[in-house]
Amino acid sequence: MSYITVENLEVGYDKSVISEKLNFKIESGEYLCIVGENGSGKSTLMKTLLGLIKPVSGQIKKADGLENGEIGYLPQQTVVQRDFPASVKEIVMSGFQARCGLRPFYNAQEKKLALENMERMGITELADQCYRELSGGQQQRVLLARALCATRKILLLDEPVAGLDPKVTADMYELIASLNKEGITIIMISHDISAATRYADHILHIGERVFFGTTDEYLNSDIGKSFVTLQKGGENQ
Repeated sequence: MSYITVENLEVGYDKSVISEKLNFKIESGEYLCIVGENGSGKSTLMKTLLGLIKPVSGQIKKADGLENGEIGYLPQQTVVQRDFPASVKEIVMSGFQARCGLRPFYNAQEKKLALENMERMGITELADQCYRELSGGQQQRVLLARALCATRKILLLDEPVAGLDPKVTADMYELIASLNKEGITIIMISHDISAATRYADHILHIGERVFFGTTDEYLNSDIGKSFVTLQKGGENQ
């Protein structure tokens, strides 16, 4: 079943197009990585998929039952957000806000699910700690637990390992892969082409040239070969 179908999409701000000619489908259970040069519109595309930004043109079709409030989202953090003065439990529980509507409290089922998601992320013992006192890796686990409270279907992750050290980065990638194996659809923006091609089953490359296909197809394409070579060259400098 296609969760999201994108047809002839152009994304940008104030009718100024950043990325165009986007056509792709995201099936239930897939792991899609969005890659491309800096400034190619990756985060803008993700915000458009979430309904936070209107498309310049084109269509985004979502499966029945997949509303914006049922999509878990882990955005890039700002300095202000990293210093947010709330407990871990409060941050995680806030993932239910879209479901609550006008209801001013969380019900027993939501509290149980929040605890389960904290256990999945290995942060149960941090429940009462202040979020801003945590390490970067711990904060990302908290935000991932929060995103899981919003959905059991699909997660959109914008550079979830940015600023993390290599060990924590490797752990985060494995954690995301395990969620995908549980059946959660993953859409992740990544600047790390090595990790993208290791974990994802599909790649969407946007920029001056656009590619969408399986990871193997991408690695065998001209655009994939040149981008992998470019990234490796940058790492060796």
